Amino acid sequence: MRIVTGIALFAALSAPAIAQPVLVESEEADFAIVEIASGLEFPWSIAPLASGDLLVSEREGYLSHVDVESGEITRLAGLPDDVFVGGQGGMLGLAIHPDFDENRLVYFAYSRGDGRANHTSLARGRLSEDHTRLDDVENLFDVNFEKRRGYHFGGRVQFLADRSVLLTTGDGGSHQNEAQNLENHLGTVVRINDDGSVPFDNPFATTAAAQPEIYSYGHRNIQGIALHPTTGRVWTHEHGPRGGDEINIIRPGDNYGWPVVTYGINYNGSVISEETEGPGLTSPIWQWTPSLAPSGMAFYSGEHFPQWEGDLLVGTLAGSMLLRYEVDENSVLSEERMLTEYGQRLRDVVVAPDGYVYLAVDDLDGRILRLEPVVN
Repeated sequence: MRIVTGIALFAALSAPAIAQPVLVESEEADFAIVEIASGLEFPWSIAPLASGDLLVSEREGYLSHVDVESGEITRLAGLPDDVFVGGQGGMLGLAIHPDFDENRLVYFAYSRGDGRANHTSLARGRLSEDHTRLDDVENLFDVNFEKRRGYHFGGRVQFLADRSVLLTTGDGGSHQNEAQNLENHLGTVVRINDDGSVPFDNPFATTAAAQPEIYSYGHRNIQGIALHPTTGRVWTHEHGPRGGDEINIIRPGDNYGWPVVTYGINYNGSVISEETEGPGLTSPIWQWTPSLAPSGMAFYSGEHFPQWEGDLLVGTLAGSMLLRYEVDENSVLSEERMLTEYGQRLRDVVVAPDGYVYLAVDDLDGRILRLEPVVN
């Protein structure tokens, strides 16, 4: 992959409003990077609407509607008044209810509390017809562990085909061993019904002392989630410590090992575990060492990039690039690293219903970018 425009990349993407596109060649498809909106405060998650516009959560405590034609940003009223903005916390993942056209329900994850006691929560609200507020906001789920400081919230949201909803959580940063403790929700994937109730078929719904919402456990900090386009299975990726970022296929009830096994080490260089796999523990299908801090993931489906059909797209923070993976049902086959010369942290990557790819640039002056095909 290489940049082939004569325009300076950083200048093109740092201009206000809609900047001149930057042209990129990649292995399978050439595309243009088009800036859709700027001025968002650490955009975290993008939820495309059927209208073509976007909802975007901003970590600094906002949920915004973005008009993709004009770039106009409208911050919604009606959010909870106890959003904890600090460290990695704030407004996090978004998902549109599968029946949004009928119920207009938006689901959002956020950190709740303060610096002394906080946790990840999931709430929902009804988007007004004029895209200016959320009405009927209600909290559906709270992690049952109050932690200090603002680290490792997880926060991605994904609906399943049966209308149940998954929420990823983190281990809290200072509580890594709790990821092995089924009595709390730290370091898990949580599954609830769309009204907040517990599905009867959750793997620990009838297990004494276990939290019935837990779907899988033994995770460090899941930052990406998507459904495989042919199998429908849940794929996630999570941050390791120093090394050992992982892609996992989630199976209900499975233990993914953190911190009993890991490919990473502590930030100070000390060993967390000598083992990378163990009996009764599910291993990742892919791992990154050194860490790239993956964030946001989506399987591509659409008319604009037929060469990418079924491929997995992953944004990265520390790696400052967009990754494309050819995959089969259970494994990663190849990797392409794109936008390596861009030098910006990518917090989210989504594929809209119209087949365009949108990226969220993680910055105080954050941007939404769209990838558009270039026909040679």
